[in-house]
Amino acid sequence: NPASISTMDVHSPLTDVAGVVAGVGPGVNDFAVGDQVVAMLNSMNGGGLAEYAVAAANLTVKRTPNVSAAEGAGLPIAAGTALQALRSIGAKFDGTGEPLNVLVTAASGGVGLYAVQLAKLANLHVTATCGARNAELVRGLGADEVLDYRTPEGAAMRSPSGRRYDGVVHCTVGVGWPAFEPLMAPRGKVVDITPNFSAMLTSALHAVTLRRKRLVPLLLSPNKADLEFLVGLVEEGKLRTVVDSRFPLGDAAKAWQKSIDGHATGKIVVEMEG
Repeated sequence: NPASISTMDVHSPLTDVAGVVAGVGPGVNDFAVGDQVVAMLNSMNGGGLAEYAVAAANLTVKRTPNVSAAEGAGLPIAAGTALQALRSIGAKFDGTGEPLNVLVTAASGGVGLYAVQLAKLANLHVTATCGARNAELVRGLGADEVLDYRTPEGAAMRSPSGRRYDGVVHCTVGVGWPAFEPLMAPRGKVVDITPNFSAMLTSALHAVTLRRKRLVPLLLSPNKADLEFLVGLVEEGKLRTVVDSRFPLGDAAKAWQKSIDGHATGKIVVEMEG
């Protein structure tokens, strides 16, 4: 509807939206006109860059007035990916998890900023890479160690405290398995959220040979339970959406170009006028 917000992600066929329900289809009993919601759309069936969007009930959750549209719209893809990546490493959010050491690459991006926060909520030790200009932001969101990726130390990605990584949430491109392998604990996992063909082959080889250290490609598995969990964290003040910039719908092309450029700090949002 006209109050909705869509977030940009050039790497995914999915779209994040948040807004107010303008109508419900037959058989939908959990939502009513006027409900404030967050939803994930499949762009193959129509994306979110429009005044109105059709969302599936099983990928839509309510949000309270404490969760703004901009805060909610960043969650489905970026925070959902971060959550599933951390869970695949072994992170738990009920207080029963082990004190793992994790590395988050490109930690000032859309997924990375959520990954840092969620890792700290799971009581993990977090080493993060980002540009120098975003180091204080990433540290303020919970990172224990921050490396400037433009420096030799940052490019090496070694923990300043000498820790081996139990897991890596790999949010950037151009860094392959050979760079990570010597940094990993004996059963460490590198979860690649933007795997290329080479990464898929490496992962398959690791699976076939039963490697203990391994590369794991992540393809987001959309589900309502994860989205409800994330919206709840925002409502409780435990999770923050960092907004890089906002564009009106008429400037959606500019927002798309900024997303393609790949240097946004957090989420880019497109706001519907009206």
